[in-house]
Amino acid sequence: MPLSPAAFYTEPMPPKPLSAEYFDGWYADRVAAPTVDEIMNRHMGFLPDTRAGVLTAEAIPELADELRLSPGSTLLDLACGRGAYGLLLAQRSGASLIGVDFSAQALDEAGEQAARMGVSNASFRVGELTATGLPDASVEAVLCTDAIQFPDEPAIAYSEIRRVLKPGGRVVLTSWEPLDRDDERISPRVRRADLGAGLRQAGFADVEVLDRPAWLEREHALWEEAAALDPGDDPALRSFHAEGVKSLQWTGLGLLRRVLAVATKPR
Repeated sequence: MPLSPAAFYTEPMPPKPLSAEYFDGWYADRVAAPTVDEIMNRHMGFLPDTRAGVLTAEAIPELADELRLSPGSTLLDLACGRGAYGLLLAQRSGASLIGVDFSAQALDEAGEQAARMGVSNASFRVGELTATGLPDASVEAVLCTDAIQFPDEPAIAYSEIRRVLKPGGRVVLTSWEPLDRDDERISPRVRRADLGAGLRQAGFADVEVLDRPAWLEREHALWEEAAALDPGDDPALRSFHAEGVKSLQWTGLGLLRRVLAVATKPR
């Protein structure tokens, strides 16, 4: 989407999918409370008015290098949310962008963000991680930031990514993985996250999973500020504050690793 850390960190046990309607409301609350984005942009290193997630701006050049985009190629930003990461990569490379998400509110904001950034070669459509609605072998690259862990059957999402990629196409995923899969302090969805295994089982080649501790350090500082603020009665600030309180239990105790996974669809 990219999916909210609120959903990631506060999901009930056992894991339960959050609906498009939930995220429509969550994104709408964020529009009404710009303070949350202001704080996030400051910690993640984005320009004011950017509507991004908790993947730091310093990751953008590495994402671009790994995706190997060029003018005339097409990037699928899967679970794109408000679209910032795909738009920044399209702006940087000259590639066309297709953003797919199940939240209509997020896609409306993505379209507004594309216009504000002057990215004309971008389109957005409703779809799922497991069912994009795109033709087979229709894109040169797929990006999915901080969302691959959410489907009830992650293998279907990995297979969908392989289906829409052209032979030789690249996929780049970001997420969190547990240091101890038996640690019940971590949510079930995070405990099962294994990006390397998911990519290999889907038939990808040249799979690499890379630790990015500096990204996690930025997140930890963000959550410290979120946990310390007084949210009052504002729903977006209350959600943000709750994220901070919960997330500090994981980042502060060193229970997670932040990962970047890259792979190629065989020719």
